[in-house]
Formats: sequence, C-alpha cells, structure tokens
Amino acid sequence: LEADNTKGYWQEHRHVYDELVRAPMEALLEELAPEWGDWKIFRPYRDIRFSRDKSPYKTHIGATIGDGYVQLSADGLAAGCGMYRMAKDQLERYRAAVSDESTGRELVSLVEAVRASGLEITAHDELKSAPRGYPKDHPRIELLRLKGLIAWRQWPAAVWMGTPWAKDRIVDFLSRSRPIGDWLRANVGPSTLPPER
Repeated sequence: LEADNTKGYWQEHRHVYDELVRAPMEALLEELAPEWGDWKIFRPYRDIRFSRDKSPYKTHIGATIGDGYVQLSADGLAAGCGMYRMAKDQLERYRAAVSDESTGRELVSLVEAVRASGLEITAHDELKSAPRGYPKDHPRIELLRLKGLIAWRQWPAAVWMGTPWAKDRIVDFLSRSRPIGDWLRANVGPSTLPPER
C-alpha cells in the first residue's frame, strides 16, 4: 500500500490484509482482553475529506484495547496509553487537574516514573505558551501546554514481532503506562460534548 495505494491493489490483495494483518491483530487483542478490556480495530480506510493526501488506505493497522492503543506498520510495532486528543471539556478538566496542587503533583510523579521506565510522554499537539487563564511561570507549565497526554513506545520492525514476545512487550507497556490511563480516567473522563462534524 505504501507503493500502490489504489483501490485496484487493495481489492486484489484484501485477502493478505484479512489473513496476515487483521487476523493476527484480532488474536492478540482477544488474548489481551480478559485483563485489559474491550478492543476495537480501526477501519483500514482513511478519512480523506479534509486531507491534502487523498490516499484511500491506511498503511498501518491500529486498535484500542481498554485505555491502550496498539499499532503495526512496515516501520514496526507501537503502543500508546492515554488521551491523544482531548475534546474542549476534557481539556478544561485536564488543565484544572494539572493546576490543582494535589492532582497536579500526582501527575508529575506519574509522568516522571513512566519516563524513567523508558516510555515517552507526548501529545498530538501543544501550545507554545501558557493556556489562557494560567500563568506562564506555572510550576507544571509543560503539562498545561499539552492538548492531550499519552505514554508511547515504538519498536522498529524485527523478527520477534511474529512471536509471542510481541504480546509480552505490549503487556509490559500497558502495565507501565497504566497509571497515566488511571489518572486521566479519574480526573478527566470522557467528553460529554456532541461529536464534532
């Protein structure tokens, strides 16, 4: 698909996706589900309505599992946990919790521990300055500027990805990143706003 992202190629090779990409991902998620929660595989079709890139198909497979995310592509395996992009109401609750002395300090400790364990803390976007209503010299300004919060880990493509070690590494990631998901669930929660169109 990276070389030929056309409908003709997709239709001719759909069985490869179903058998060698989707089926192993489903098997992995089924094994993880009893401990980590419900799962969902994202559609292989890209939403091209507002994109300059009109390629119709994704070149990776992605799935959620509980608070976590798993992605496989030709570049390798990746896993995430948290809230990649927060809705307006979530962002307000997140910033209030980061600003609060108790919950804010707790998040700083969790972020430090997750980073020390070898995971990256990131977001899809961040402000260049303090959000409106917060001082530029706030002690947790780094976290306040984020528009999402996720723990993230990537592994380059390797032979072990076709072995049970892949599941072991995902479980290890989910275990180490779980405190971030727990904090976000307790202090931010789901959006109550209608979906944007």
